[in-house]
Amino acid sequence: MKKIDLVTMLMGAVGGIAFSLGMCMCTVTQWDTFGPGVITGAAGLLFLVAALAVHRRGHGKRWTAISGRAVGTVALGAAGALTLGLGMCMSMVWSGLLVPGIAVGILGIAMLLCLVPLCHSRH
Repeated sequence: MKKIDLVTMLMGAVGGIAFSLGMCMCTVTQWDTFGPGVITGAAGLLFLVAALAVHRRGHGKRWTAISGRAVGTVALGAAGALTLGLGMCMSMVWSGLLVPGIAVGILGIAMLLCLVPLCHSRH
């Protein structure tokens, strides 16, 4: 593993955690942290964009030139993550939807697992 890939992976993890924590802060009304949640989510999103720029720059590519395949991979990843999150909400938050929530969560996991051959076939 190259050093730039490790840096990108760590930046992506930190950005993803900050973004998801910010979204939780916005949506969980019991916390009463909507304002700080927007700031945390926006900071996480900016960190994710910076991770993309670092990754593309580290591999000698212009970071603004993104291919259609990359857009498709990101779209599949986002759809898989949202589907997994929906399944988790169905099974843990909304009453009476445990079994359908598990099924939707498994579908989201399968969508995310489809990213593995897509990401490895590029190299």
